[in-house]
Amino acid sequence: MAIILEKGIKVNLAKKESIGKINVNLNWNQGNKESDKDKNKGFFAKIFGKDKEQVVDEKVIDLDLGCLYELKDGKKGIVQALGNKFGSYNENPYIFLDGDDRDGNSLDGENLVINGSHLKDIKRILVYTFIYEGAVKWSEVDGVVTIKRPNEEHIVINMDEYKSGMRMCALAMIQNVNDQNFSVEKLVKYFPGHEAMDRKYHWGLKWKSAKK
Repeated sequence: MAIILEKGIKVNLAKKESIGKINVNLNWNQGNKESDKDKNKGFFAKIFGKDKEQVVDEKVIDLDLGCLYELKDGKKGIVQALGNKFGSYNENPYIFLDGDDRDGNSLDGENLVINGSHLKDIKRILVYTFIYEGAVKWSEVDGVVTIKRPNEEHIVINMDEYKSGMRMCALAMIQNVNDQNFSVEKLVKYFPGHEAMDRKYHWGLKWKSAKK
């Protein structure tokens, strides 16, 4: 049975002798609210071809998972596909992004894997997602974040609030609790970009544009 986390609520991970691997999964859908008319149009387009304007209009949404991290030694940084900042599981920052799902069709979605064995090295982690390409239509994405540990209840964070015109969404804050455990808080707050989100949560990183 999963724990559906409500906004503003904070829960602790179940205590064990060792926390071990924590998997933060992002999954979303493409075109799941497509009408029958659109489906038929898509079918005939496959047969007869599309012009350039149609291809641009129907560009799929590329939703990316990432995080800001702060370690106990004061080091701060980012893990995301943009800029090829995939991190490392066994070395600093003890957080690894396993890939880049460009169209939302991967059954596994995208995953941030946190090495809970290094709990005492990690101060806090801000998990976020952003629309790298495609229209800013969060209501059509149906994003779901699931935090998983072996043999434990999953913690589910639904993206059930939407804000038009904002490409970035802060999803959850994971924080060290007295070097004994991690707490998880649902955020689901929207921002125009990385820098605005950084200011809100006081990370203080320097930002520049990048491409995948």
